[in-house]
Amino acid sequence: MKALGIINFSGHHIRVEGMQDYRPIGAFSFLGRYRAIDFPISNMSNSGIDRIQVYVNQKPRSLAEHLGTGRHYNINSKRGKLQLLFSENGAENSLYDTDIAAYIENMECIEHSTCPYVVIAPSYMIYAQDFHDVIKTHIESGADISLLYHSVDNAKEAFLNCDVLNLNKQKGVLSIEKNRGTAKNRTIFMDTYVMKRELFIELVYKAKKLSSMYTLPQIINVECDELDVRGISHHGYFATITDLKSYFDANLALMDFKNVQSLFNEDWPIYTKTNDSCPTQYFDTADVKRSIVCNGCLIEGTVENSVIGRGCIIKKGAVVKNCVLLSEIEVGADVYLENQVVDKHARIIHAKEIIAQSEKPGYIRREDTI
Repeated sequence: MKALGIINFSGHHIRVEGMQDYRPIGAFSFLGRYRAIDFPISNMSNSGIDRIQVYVNQKPRSLAEHLGTGRHYNINSKRGKLQLLFSENGAENSLYDTDIAAYIENMECIEHSTCPYVVIAPSYMIYAQDFHDVIKTHIESGADISLLYHSVDNAKEAFLNCDVLNLNKQKGVLSIEKNRGTAKNRTIFMDTYVMKRELFIELVYKAKKLSSMYTLPQIINVECDELDVRGISHHGYFATITDLKSYFDANLALMDFKNVQSLFNEDWPIYTKTNDSCPTQYFDTADVKRSIVCNGCLIEGTVENSVIGRGCIIKKGAVVKNCVLLSEIEVGADVYLENQVVDKHARIIHAKEIIAQSEKPGYIRREDTI
């Protein structure tokens, strides 16, 4: 069954300190090689969804550069189309800057689609999912709306500010509420929906009429009593990027091979824009353990349990431990870094020791020299 793919931006309740000043979460580097948006687009492309709309509300340049024509996502170039749609609804973090406002602004593109269904997924969650199976389950169930969820046992300290589904025993959705960290076992809503396109359009207009601040989860919460809304359980690796710590944790969790196996599968490729660069050079003094190191790096120092992006230089005597380094970063001789997220083009050459706690990782700004 044909579906229109919609990839939504993060709401104003989500803020990744520092990094989001330069790009939307969908454009965040992930594991050095990917961007966060590669995961929902690849899920859709692999599921046979070849008409995809990507919504962006702030700082679109890096996302637009990365997406290009969309050809690297294996979208059929004759039938398929990847559209980048913009929304300008007030200042950054404005109450009016909602997903509903973005859909209203671009309603013409949604109404022109001939696909009977929509699949909506977020740009700030990392997971693999066959949407063909989700659509099939949705149609067979006879539900009006199906929502994807993931059961967790650490909701007291993680997934804060994400939405939670309250389900009955038949997986019917009773309500949607925010995770305030009051219970450890929760069903986290993955901001992923399947419904008929006509119903989606109807809900968008209804939300706008009821409140200028309404979001899609809020209008569905209002309609839970009237509509048949059901949950579909997701299994496998699942991470959200809602603040700096969750971004840090999502990257470093994939140092565990079990997590890698549950996210990556040779039958389910994650596509990205490729970058031709020479292999990484490891010098005699290099010592690398349990890390992901991308192409084009020069490693003379020690790297442990870290993600090292493309074109980084780690000088002799330097130690990089439990860190996420984006691309083109220089770590000077004898510098010690621990529990840091280091943004693009930063140079750490004068400060010899920068240490944070893993519960509250540090952030070094883009193009900074320290």
